[in-house]
Amino acid sequence: MKNLSWSTIKLSTTLDAENIEDSTQADSFPSISGHSMIKWGSKLFLLGGHSKDASDYVTVRFIHLESHSYGVTQATGKIPVARIGQSVSLVGSKLIMFGGEEKNRRLLNDVHVLDLETMIWNVVETIQTPPAPRFDHTATVHANRYLQVFGGCTHSVFFNDLHVLDLETLEWSQPQIQGDLVSPRAGHAGVSIDDKWFIVGGGDNKSGASETLVMDMARLVISTLTNVKGRDPLASEGLSVSSALIDGEQFLVAFGGYNGKYNNEVFVMKLKPKDSQHPKIFQSPAAAAAAASVTAAYALAKSESLDFETVSSKPKMDLSVEFNVIKEEKKALELFVVDVKAENSMLMEKLQEVNGTHVDLSKELHSVQGQLASERSRCDDLEAQILDLQTKLSSMQSIEQEFELLHAQKLAIEQDMKDGETVQRQGSGGVWRWIAG
Repeated sequence: MKNLSWSTIKLSTTLDAENIEDSTQADSFPSISGHSMIKWGSKLFLLGGHSKDASDYVTVRFIHLESHSYGVTQATGKIPVARIGQSVSLVGSKLIMFGGEEKNRRLLNDVHVLDLETMIWNVVETIQTPPAPRFDHTATVHANRYLQVFGGCTHSVFFNDLHVLDLETLEWSQPQIQGDLVSPRAGHAGVSIDDKWFIVGGGDNKSGASETLVMDMARLVISTLTNVKGRDPLASEGLSVSSALIDGEQFLVAFGGYNGKYNNEVFVMKLKPKDSQHPKIFQSPAAAAAAASVTAAYALAKSESLDFETVSSKPKMDLSVEFNVIKEEKKALELFVVDVKAENSMLMEKLQEVNGTHVDLSKELHSVQGQLASERSRCDDLEAQILDLQTKLSSMQSIEQEFELLHAQKLAIEQDMKDGETVQRQGSGGVWRWIAG
């Protein structure tokens, strides 16, 4: 890291019969993908993943960093089914494995624990609603107690949710993330430094996630540190990220990934001492209360002998530790009160604005109601006039019939009078003809 030069470490096979399940497996280190790698002491442990000679159950490989030897460690107990895309987190001397995809493409959301001192696997029986089955997510442990799982995907759905498993009560919860809006992603990488969780890369099979994120795990607030272009190697799926302390300065180191092409670039980000102190982001009371409880738990004494099979087990604390717990809880509550007051102030302003709008709308409503009453009265008058006209129309029809009858009678009388005059003229003419003749 100081002279930025690569070198290849030649590995040799270890023949420790107690630690090797099958000596033939250790003849050559296999090509592997989708695995998880954790450093514990002087060893790197590689768990899960796909290789040419895959077994039905999770294989635990190791590389000894001092002797440069490698091998396959024999593990017993309830060994998990083989998988890829799982997350593996270290708590003391125990590895916590969550989720992944087994070789028949079945998605998983189970939790397993490997004790590195005894090499015994156990299944963790959790309560409450677990995360949906997924793979290619990332996970970390906060305050030696809370397993946090972020993102991942199914075969068609990508997630941007956060799930927390309390390793003391074995209870799942899904707190609300505060802060910047984060796009769904899978294949991202994460590394935690103190109470900050840095997340790099990932994507949704259509585009890469361009943001480098930091989550304040104590307050459950997520912020964007920086953005890159869409086709940048940092916006890749399947990359790795690590932290390095060089000459007293903290760095993030990202490598590899795939975003339409395979990358082998190395990217380095120098973290400022106050990098994580962003402008305060207001939280809802429910999320703030959850964050306050997480913050208070962060001060619990760290124990490397957590017993995941015993729900009621608690780390021992002396009075100084208990005092620190109370102080941290007090600080968390003070922050919570400040945030609530600020949020209440914002809500009051919005309430006043809504009340003003309500008054205006009420006035307009009353005006419209008056207009409607006037129109209703007018409609009543028109209906009365229509009824009157209908009555008159009925009378006119009767008069018209009587008029037609009288007219017919008149015509008949006139016809009779004409007929009578004709007869009279005919009779008078005959008498004069008789006298003349």
